[in-house]
Amino acid sequence: MSKIVDVKFSLKTYEYFKPFHITGSVSSESRNVEVELVLESGVRGFGEASPSFRVNGERVESILALEHFVREMLLGQDVKNYRRIFDMTDRLFAFPSLKAALQFAVLDALAEEVGLEVCHLLGGAKEEIETDKTVGIDTIENRVEEAIGIFREGFRVIKIKVGENLREDIEAMAEIYRVTKGAEYIVDANMGYTPKEAVEFARKVYQMGIDVAVYEQPVRREDIEGLKYVRFHSPFPVAADESARTKYDVMRLVKEEAVDYVNIKLMKSGISDALAIVEIAKSGGLKLMIGCMGESSLGINQSVHFALGTGAFEFHDLDSHLMMKEGSFRGKFVQDGPKMRVRSR
Repeated sequence: MSKIVDVKFSLKTYEYFKPFHITGSVSSESRNVEVELVLESGVRGFGEASPSFRVNGERVESILALEHFVREMLLGQDVKNYRRIFDMTDRLFAFPSLKAALQFAVLDALAEEVGLEVCHLLGGAKEEIETDKTVGIDTIENRVEEAIGIFREGFRVIKIKVGENLREDIEAMAEIYRVTKGAEYIVDANMGYTPKEAVEFARKVYQMGIDVAVYEQPVRREDIEGLKYVRFHSPFPVAADESARTKYDVMRLVKEEAVDYVNIKLMKSGISDALAIVEIAKSGGLKLMIGCMGESSLGINQSVHFALGTGAFEFHDLDSHLMMKEGSFRGKFVQDGPKMRVRSR
C-alpha cells in the first residue's frame, strides 16, 4: 500500500515582509514548487523546492517542466525502499532543490504510513533546536533597528549579512554589538569580499572586542585558496556555503583544509548528499551549520526534521519562513520563538 501512484507539482509565491537584501541580490518574493506524492493507500507526502539561480543555476520554470518526467520516473516505486528512490533522484544533479523536495516527500509519506515523524526515521538525535534570525543589508540605522527587534523577540543568535560595503559593514557590526550584547553572531558575506577585505573585516571587528561565532562564505565560491587564506588569517572560524553544494565539494574542502564549518542547505544538496556531508564532516573534523534558501514553513520543515534527526549541527539558520507572508503555517514542527521541536502526534 506504499507505492507511489501520483506526483503533483504546484507553483507557490510568497511575499517577504520587507525586501531581503544580501550581497548582489534583493528579493521581494520567493517562488517555490510544492511537490505532493500520493500513495496507493491514500497517504500523501509533501516537499518544497526553493530554487536559487544565484547558487544553483535553477529556475522555477525548468523545475515545473519536469513534472511529467518525474511522475513517470517515480510511479510504482515503494517509499519503503526510499534508498532506491534516492539513487534515482540523485540523477537530478542539475536540480538539487527538486531533488530535496522529492526525497523529503518520500520520507514524509513513509513516516505518515508507519506513524512516525521524519526526524525519527533519520535518527531522532535531538528533541529541540534553536534557530537564528537574519539582519539583511540596509542602512546602518535600519540594520541596528532590525537587530534590536530580533533580540527583543528572544533570538540569541543573530545572523548579519555583509559584503557590499566594507566600511559600513564594520560600522554596522559595532553598532549592532552595542545594542545586542549577549547575542552570538554569524556573519555572512555571501561571496562579497576579496580575501584581503575579508581578513580586514575580521581583524577590525576582533579589535573592537566583538566575537563572531561563524564567518560565512567571505569570498567567491570558486576561490578555495581564498577561503583557506581567510581561515588562516582570521581570528574567527570560517564557513563554506556557496562553495559547498555537493558531497564532492565538501571532500575537497576537507582535503584543502580550507574551512572550519560547512553550511548544509538541503536546497543545494538534497537529503542524500546532505547525509553524506554529515559523515564527511565528522570524519574530516569539520563543524556544521544548517541553512535555508527562501523556503516557506513547508520547506523549512524539511531542514528542521533533518537537523532533529541527525543532531549534527552547531548552528541552525532556519528563518526564511519567519520573513514571509504565509496564509497558514504548514510545518510539522512547533515554533516557539527561536526554539523548534517536533510536534506531538
